[in-house]
Amino acid sequence: MGSHELLRDLGLFDARAPRYTSYPPANHFGGGVGPAEVEGWLQAIPQGGRVSLYVHIPYCRRLCWFCACRTQGTSTDRPLIPYLAQIKAELALVGRHLRPDVKVAAIHLGGGTPTILPPAMLAELCEALNTFRPLPEDVAFSVEIDPTEVDEPRLRALQAAGMTRASIGVQDFDPTVQDAIGRAQGYALTRDVVAMIRDTGVTSLNMDMLYGLPHQTRARMTDTVQKILSLSPDRLALYGYAHVPWMAKRQVMIPADALPGAEERLDLFEAAARMFVWDGYKEIGIDHFARPGDPLAQAAQEGRMRRNFQGYTEDGCDVLIGLGASAISRYPQGYAQNASTSSAYAQAVRKGRLATERGHVMSADDTLRADMIERLMCRFELDLADISAQHTIPMPDLLRITAPIRHRFADWIDAGGETLRLTRSPRLIARLVAQEIDAYAMPEGRHSRAL
Repeated sequence: MGSHELLRDLGLFDARAPRYTSYPPANHFGGGVGPAEVEGWLQAIPQGGRVSLYVHIPYCRRLCWFCACRTQGTSTDRPLIPYLAQIKAELALVGRHLRPDVKVAAIHLGGGTPTILPPAMLAELCEALNTFRPLPEDVAFSVEIDPTEVDEPRLRALQAAGMTRASIGVQDFDPTVQDAIGRAQGYALTRDVVAMIRDTGVTSLNMDMLYGLPHQTRARMTDTVQKILSLSPDRLALYGYAHVPWMAKRQVMIPADALPGAEERLDLFEAAARMFVWDGYKEIGIDHFARPGDPLAQAAQEGRMRRNFQGYTEDGCDVLIGLGASAISRYPQGYAQNASTSSAYAQAVRKGRLATERGHVMSADDTLRADMIERLMCRFELDLADISAQHTIPMPDLLRITAPIRHRFADWIDAGGETLRLTRSPRLIARLVAQEIDAYAMPEGRHSRAL
């Protein structure tokens, strides 16, 4: 029986599952977390603790049809001015509840389009972040860059502020595919922006692409991958396009009848993955690739890699503080999400309070299952003895939790002794395996394809 037949029998081609960038997934967040809870969580960060900051800039000049992020379009800079003031005000509110010696270990500017901010505003934002709390010399400072909305002055402002990694979304270079997803971005433009980034002295470059887009074929995918490889990024993310028009209304513009089927999606993924590996990249987790010397590859090799809302990361901080409309924060005690609309977010900050609107308080069972799922997504294995010791949970309880995995995936795992390891197609089945540990019911159709 071929690999496709085995995967079909497993139900992979029809399955939908969370991406598990958090546990529980964000669609299970509720109204039980507000500003008071987050104030307490901030105050509980110990003396000398390390945190990461994520800043969400929701504005875009264009709204790409494939995107399911919280974004809004603007043709002028007018809304950017008050939004920047609100981010700075939120930083001050957060800072009131943090010990003064808490350090910022990593900063990520995402969106939306962070580079929609003019150079002076980027410099102002970065100055506020750089003076918020002490920054170590090795702080990781990454920025999502839209090649159609950036220039040398913006890049110089980011370089002066300490940007260490640039992340560029490619999706697909084929004009037919780009027309179908509402994103025109030529290879020559992207190549020139990459050259500008490197001219500023930023040496770490990440690039994202999507498989499963309308009109994608193996030939078009191969051509796009060859163009990406010619730019020699340090790490790559190969994400499956999630067609969820019931959540992201703009996706109704995507011609659904031109989307590849599940088995075609697998062919596209495997074609691109093989080319990345042939070019010397290491496979990282379910959908990332990195040069052997890249910090993410090193973290994966050493078992330090983590998974959060930005995907896979070498960031080892237990606290991620999200700033801006809809931004999500992660604390040991739980998750907190800001008001999703820029108006509600602005109103909260103007009143002098944190903009937290919803979230989730972690129970001991949540913390256990979150750890198990993250291990599966990052390492494709569970060291049950280590998990038992870390969470002080009896081994029989862990064997009960993992029993559905042993039953359903008997031919796909090695479950000898006290270790459970995915041995066949781990990148393809990890989300399905993790779903067996998930204690929360999945609303019908609320997640993207598992492949």
